[in-house]
Parts: sequence; structure tokens; C-alpha cells
Amino acid sequence: MSVKDTVHYYHVVLEKIPPKASPAFEDDEMQRRVWGRRWGVFNDVGRLRMALLHRPGDELKVMTEDKYDPTIEALIDESEQWYFRSDKSPDISKMQEEHDTLAETLRANDVEVEYYDCAPRDPNAMFAKDTAIVVKGGIVICRMGPVGDDFGTGRRGEESFVARKVMELGMPILRTIHGEGLLEGGSFCFLDEHHAAVGTSYRQNTAGVDQLRNVLTHQGIDLIEVPLVGHSLHIDGAIVMIDHDLALVDYSRLPYWFLDTLKDLGIEAVHVDPRDDHIAINCLALSPGKVLMNTQGPRTAEMLAGRGVDVIQIPFDECHKHGGSIHCATLALVREQD
Repeated sequence: MSVKDTVHYYHVVLEKIPPKASPAFEDDEMQRRVWGRRWGVFNDVGRLRMALLHRPGDELKVMTEDKYDPTIEALIDESEQWYFRSDKSPDISKMQEEHDTLAETLRANDVEVEYYDCAPRDPNAMFAKDTAIVVKGGIVICRMGPVGDDFGTGRRGEESFVARKVMELGMPILRTIHGEGLLEGGSFCFLDEHHAAVGTSYRQNTAGVDQLRNVLTHQGIDLIEVPLVGHSLHIDGAIVMIDHDLALVDYSRLPYWFLDTLKDLGIEAVHVDPRDDHIAINCLALSPGKVLMNTQGPRTAEMLAGRGVDVIQIPFDECHKHGGSIHCATLALVREQD
């Protein structure tokens, strides 16, 4: 009887061609071989090479002036889960102009810009950052908190458009938050290559955080859970990394022990100038020590420039009425390890 006809044949074969766990999924060479390029980020300040955006459009037409609530000085639809801080409907042309300036500035800094679509009733879709969390080697698709009364509105569902787009690009999806997990990308940040923070609030729960932690544990990254104060939504309203050892923070939105954690990690925390609009903190690192910031933070920009940070400012006023700014609007898909 030939050896290939015996029950031991596959044992003999596998001794000669055993499967190998190493190099890891995130290894640069393995990424290029399997996924066509190296995907993901190592930290929040490495040179930005690819970003995903959604250009504001007709989906904003649902924000009409008959929805104005003078008690909060904003247009609001509680059933469809959106608000706009004005008594006027959004100036969509102006928002597009501001958003196009964002894209043009990214391209001028050697960033490849990609766009994704949204559903006709997704007026919050311009805030791409919230839909996913990008880590080494791929992306975690989030599960958004806001859901409309008829389950057809709110932000739930934006994630599917991002998932389709990154699959089209060839980017690996490492996890999709599922079950009753809630998690939004604006409440995650890398502090360095081995430590990350996630802000918990009524938009991020334990079930969502645990699923993210599982991904990061396999990458050797310690996830620090930071309870946010009051009705704070996301941690990017409290901390944004500017350089490897420099963070822009709002002390009033962070617990005291987390500020000590930053010190222990060798990160200097500088406070956003309190005279600026609070959204000044919502800036984006283009590379270590180089940031893109809206013009609503002139004093903060001056303070950072005095510390040697290269600050580029662009207008984002009309977009900001929607609740977020440049950091919220930009999902980094690829950063260099620098």
C-alpha cells in the first residue's frame, strides 16, 4: 500500500508544510502580501497618508427651520436624532466649501482622500470619525448609539456605508461591534503605540469597550477606560494628541487620575485656551507636531505655535454648528510609524 493511501498521509504532509502564526497579521510585509498595502495606524500623530471623509450634501435638507427649539437655540428633531445649533437651516453650500477646503488642505499635505456615501436621512454622516476605529493592520467598525423612533433614522446604519467603502478599498475589517455593544470612534485615541484611551459615556458602553479591548489585547495595546463627565459624548472633546509627547486637553472634561496617567506616560498636557470656542480642541495631527485646526481657536493656535507646533487653520464655522469639527470629520485610515 502506498503511503498516500494510508490514514497517516496528512500527518506526514503537515510535518513538511506546517501552518505558521508568525509573522503576525499586522506585519508590514504580510499586510502587503495579503492586503496589497500596509493598513491602519500605530498612533494618532504619525504622518497621515490616507483619510476617509463624507462631503455634506442633500441629507442635510431635513434640517428645516420649523424644527427650531428656542430653549436650546438650535434646530432639533428628537425622533430622528439630530440637532443643528442655529435658528436657520444649514447653509449647505458653505458647509461644502469648508469641507472642500479641509480635503484640499489634506491633499496639499500628501494625504490621499477617499469619500463614502450615506443614506438620504443621515444628516450626521459628515462626522466620519465616529463610524470606526482604526488600529494596526485594519479597522474596527463601530455601532452607533443614536437610533430614531422608527429605527430608520439616527446615526445607526452609517457604519454599513463605511464598511462597504473600506472593503472596496481592500482594508481589513478586524471586528464589527455587535450584540448590544455601543462604541463610537470619536471616543477613542491612541496615547502612544502601547496605550490607548476610550471614553465611556451614554454613547459607549461596557459591551462595546470589551470587544475593542479584545482586538487591542492581541496587538499588545493597553486600553484605558476613561469615564467622561456629564453628557459628554466623546473623548476627542477632552483630549487630542498633537505630538508623541504632547496632548491638547480640556481639564474640566477629564478625571484627575487620567491626567496623572498622561504624566506617567511622559505626555505633557496643555490646556486649550478657555477664551476660545471649546471646539478648538477638536483638531487633527497631520504629522508629529503639525496640526490642522479650525479658525475658532486663534488663542489656542497661538499658544501651540509658541511651543513649536506647526498650526494650519481653516474655517469650519458652518460645519461646527452641526456639533463637531475637523477631528470629527476625518477618519484616518493610514498613518506612518513616525
